[in-house]
Amino acid sequence: MSRQINQPDPSVPSPLAPRSNQIKLTNVSLVRLKKGKKRFEIACYKNKVLEWRSGIETDLDEVLQIPNVFLNVSKGQTAPSAELAKAFGKDKPLNDIILEILNKGELQVGEKERAAQLDRVHNEVISIVASKLVDPRTKRVYTTGMIEKALDMLSSQAHQQGDKKTTEAGSGTGTPATGDDAEAKPRTKEHVWTGVVTTKSAKSQALDAMKALIANQPIPVSRARMRLRITCSTNVLKQAVKAPKGGDAEGEQKATGTVKDKILSYVEQVETQDVLGSEWEVVGFVEPGAFKGLSDFVGNETKGQGRIEVLDMAVTHED
Repeated sequence: MSRQINQPDPSVPSPLAPRSNQIKLTNVSLVRLKKGKKRFEIACYKNKVLEWRSGIETDLDEVLQIPNVFLNVSKGQTAPSAELAKAFGKDKPLNDIILEILNKGELQVGEKERAAQLDRVHNEVISIVASKLVDPRTKRVYTTGMIEKALDMLSSQAHQQGDKKTTEAGSGTGTPATGDDAEAKPRTKEHVWTGVVTTKSAKSQALDAMKALIANQPIPVSRARMRLRITCSTNVLKQAVKAPKGGDAEGEQKATGTVKDKILSYVEQVETQDVLGSEWEVVGFVEPGAFKGLSDFVGNETKGQGRIEVLDMAVTHED
């Protein structure tokens, strides 16, 4: 006669099962901040920290895995209230402490996450550069692939020159200038490109990359601007433009200038500006990368009382 074995109910914890307060770190990004002599940590979802800091993500609940502050996340060791008060101030709310760690703390990333982050910054840099440089002969933009190859060439050259200088310095083959005719000549600033890093913003690195491409010309390039005519009803010009919600701690919308101020902020160089009857008109140069933002703004904020006319797709100019 077979005996039936009762299967344990999975919803009821076994008294023999080991209890653990450890947090699995399979999908966690740690943000760490040293305050005083203590190190405080918060547990966040992967990739959400960078989205929060760049303003893409504004919902704190989507960033934090656990709304608490830890001394050691992996061990589940929460920070005592006394330690938090000592480090951050007695009257500081927990939410403000979490925000300070999130905004100012050091993001701990693994090798795979660091590689993914580098790849994201790299793609963003290439995209920015490709949107702002053209072939001066044809006034056409280059593909991102062409820009990437050109920057790879510059990076290889920079590393080779660096290795050569290191070798010469080590062997002492460098010969200093001597004699009456020898004068210390000021060094001209070289625009060198060595590759993308994760410690600088994509925008600032794109600017460095453009300067290096223009100075060294691995392919014929020059910066490009679009020549536009923007017209808008004078009734709309003085209206205040409100910032997106979530821009400040209280979540209120604050005015960031007038419609006219915002339009002119997109224009890199004003050629002419005039009022013709009830319409304001400005002709000027805008970088291709800023055209979509300007077009969206005029379309949304002027309620059909503004328009943009492209006079020249790509006007090249030197830095």
